[in-house]
Amino acid sequence: MIEPTQNHTFVPETVHKRDVFSETISGHLAEDPQCKVVLRKLDGVPVWVRPVAWFLARKEIRGLRAVAGIDGVPQLLRVDQVGLLRTWTEGTPLQLAKPDDPEWFRDAKRLLRDMRRRGVTHNDVAKPQNWLRTPDGFAAVIDFQLASVHRRKGKMFRVMAREDLRHLLKQKRAFAPHLLTASEKAMLARKSLPSRIWMATGKRLYNFVTRRLMNWSDSEGLEDRLTKDGAAVVETLQAHAAVNDVVLCAYALPAQGIGIYAFVETDLGPDALRALVPPTQAELLQPVTSLPRRQDGTVRQDALQLIATNRLDELELLTANDPALANAMAPIIANRLNLTDRVLKT
Repeated sequence: MIEPTQNHTFVPETVHKRDVFSETISGHLAEDPQCKVVLRKLDGVPVWVRPVAWFLARKEIRGLRAVAGIDGVPQLLRVDQVGLLRTWTEGTPLQLAKPDDPEWFRDAKRLLRDMRRRGVTHNDVAKPQNWLRTPDGFAAVIDFQLASVHRRKGKMFRVMAREDLRHLLKQKRAFAPHLLTASEKAMLARKSLPSRIWMATGKRLYNFVTRRLMNWSDSEGLEDRLTKDGAAVVETLQAHAAVNDVVLCAYALPAQGIGIYAFVETDLGPDALRALVPPTQAELLQPVTSLPRRQDGTVRQDALQLIATNRLDELELLTANDPALANAMAPIIANRLNLTDRVLKT
């Protein structure tokens, strides 16, 4: 176990996501290059949102301190004006691991039980990406931004702890329904009163604001956008003598619907590309020296789509046993333009 201290020096390597509240960067400790860590960077957030960003950060700090020493949770290493530094948790997100063995779910229950004994509820385990399957097959949980530390284990604590467990059972229903017991099925069928109130009121308002007012949907309009603007983008770019090839991918625009991400095989720079295609036709234009291709010459659009939607975990799995693809993708990943964590489901 690494000793938490302000003396830890962070060496950044990869930006995983960036939003208005923080920037998440993985790297290692300067004093121990083998120790992979993650920095939630807060010093660059806009002034107007800084109070909210630090409110969420303080919840994460308090939660991580409360669960320190529990197997399967990150370890907080440093907190300062830059942000908070924690250990990296090695593992595969649940939507990719798709565990169907009782051992993983048994360990996940153990993890929630250990947290409950410390008076901690996670409050965000409904997201499969917050659950991991470690290389040795155990459960881990990350992202404590919404976690609560309860001084008294009263009714509200019991309700929130029950919801954590119920959301774990929803993951079990999704990936291993054959393992559900009769009592677990009964629990899934009985939502708590606060949950029913949220579904009847707050959730409807949330969906109305994000999907109707903000047009923030996962896939609605994807085909229309590519059909409407895609052909003109490709035609314009390929008409330039310095452009060899173009691949278009769709991605989710936070609060704006569907965006177009163009990977352009060219020696032109970003400014020269942008002069050819306005943002109204393609939001992101990334020049690449060489597009990744299969042996038959076809472009690996599957890999480029993962970059466009910033799904680095899936990309790592895709390239794990393909060194040639990994090498081809490395410079494209390093210069990728979408750093949000909004996943586009196609």
